Amino acid sequence: MAAPKKKTTKRLNGSGSRIKSSAKRSPSSKRVVRRVGAEVRRRKIKTAKIIKIGRKVTVLDLKRFKKNPIIEPTSKRYWESKATFNPTALYHDGKVHIVYRAIGDSDNSVLGYAVSKDGVTISKSLPEPVYFHCPPQNRDTFPLISLISYGSGGGWGGGCEDPRLTLLGDRLYMIYTAFDGWGSVRMTLTSISLEDFISHRWNWRSPVLISPPGQINKNWVLFPEKIKKDGKEKYAILHSISPRIMIDYLDSLDELDGTKYIYSIHQGSPMWGARDKLIRGVGPTPLHTKYGWLILYHKMEKGETHRYKLWAMILDLKDPTKILYDSKQPILEPDEWYENEGYKEGVVYSCGAIIKDGKLFVYYGGADKVSCVATADLDKFLQELTQRSGSKLKINIIKR
Repeated sequence: MAAPKKKTTKRLNGSGSRIKSSAKRSPSSKRVVRRVGAEVRRRKIKTAKIIKIGRKVTVLDLKRFKKNPIIEPTSKRYWESKATFNPTALYHDGKVHIVYRAIGDSDNSVLGYAVSKDGVTISKSLPEPVYFHCPPQNRDTFPLISLISYGSGGGWGGGCEDPRLTLLGDRLYMIYTAFDGWGSVRMTLTSISLEDFISHRWNWRSPVLISPPGQINKNWVLFPEKIKKDGKEKYAILHSISPRIMIDYLDSLDELDGTKYIYSIHQGSPMWGARDKLIRGVGPTPLHTKYGWLILYHKMEKGETHRYKLWAMILDLKDPTKILYDSKQPILEPDEWYENEGYKEGVVYSCGAIIKDGKLFVYYGGADKVSCVATADLDKFLQELTQRSGSKLKINIIKR
């Protein structure tokens, strides 16, 4: 009499597919759990708030500080009770000086200050704001125009948003976004002596608007060194990385007196291509490296509508309109709870980065609510970026 055939059973895995197995080789319940778990991880099933993107992890990834966020809102301070985010940073005299955007009870955006000795833990933060935006007195710089569609982490009372610090000589410059709370978004420049800044004497120079009215401009940075242009050393402001690298050169920053503006291509331009429209803008002030200017920038991936991720590129030191290397994948994605539980979920937004003791420190806002930091070994990071970005890119280049 022939032996009876073994019955075949079918099990459902985590994705709803059937897994065939015979009774003879039936795995233990623990093995089934492991198999199902592995299948779920392999398929990268999307959760309600966090979307994991399947890709190989490389040295190019930034490592988050395990105790993030490093700066959070507090009800003890009226001016930062709602949000403390989008920090910029300056490394000087062995300390990291952090300036961050804060929103409090009045819904105005102001700037706060904190300092760190090791780059990741806050040693001290000041109890009062260190900067308020005071619009220039000539009201034509804030023309009466129709309401614009704009939102950036709240702050509907207006104020100053998303600062970027740049040290040039003994003076510290700051570019930020000025918002009047109803119909104007303008890039603004101010400065302070390094001595006053370190001593906490907040003698900021009167701000000047450097972008024209009627445009929504954000994410402008001032290079930390003069760059030779037409045989002369000039100041340089990078104000567009898509669809072109666009830089304005100035003999003196005093040329920007509130009457001369820098015109930029922005997202509303018909020149944006399918690839370029996903780029939101540059992040921190450029960093000088042996390979070129290290630029971190914000970009969404195709098929996503709100997840801001951080990417990296390297521009030529002598002609920064030339892209030498561009990362093929994000270096930081909004996957942690503090990058999703806030006023805008799925956002990592960096305004500051420094190099300290051979490490790259990147300061960023999470979900438009808190401030965080992530790090990487600088040499390994740059090697990975230059080796894995493929051949040198020379696309979207404009010479001005």
